[in-house]
Amino acid sequence: MNQRHEDERFRIRAAMDRLLAGEPTSSNGSLTAAALAAEAGVHRMALQKRHADLKEAFYARVRTETHQTPEVEKRLRKEVVRLKEALKDSRAAEAESRHRAEQMALAAAVLILRKPDNQDQPATGNVIPLRPSGG
Repeated sequence: MNQRHEDERFRIRAAMDRLLAGEPTSSNGSLTAAALAAEAGVHRMALQKRHADLKEAFYARVRTETHQTPEVEKRLRKEVVRLKEALKDSRAAEAESRHRAEQMALAAAVLILRKPDNQDQPATGNVIPLRPSGG
């Protein structure tokens, strides 16, 4: 690791301490990765990519030291709940569609197997009765 990365890591660790102590100097003080990057004076993507371990350590400290759930985790949990509900609705719609398809198949089978009163007379107009094959 080069000196620049070591300097960034040092600044990120110091920023973590300031944010968790409630003494921000360069950010809004929220306990987020964006605030951590701003507080450390590093680009947010540098925190996300090069220093992901420090970002995760920050979130772990937020959970243990403040007994708070990080905003990112809260958003993801809400999204999971929303997606589970959407999946449940989708499965219910699929079950309803299957039920309707079964009903339609049964109705078609009844119509196909029903024998007209007079099988020898052609149907009127352009309707041709369907008969089971082999019979």
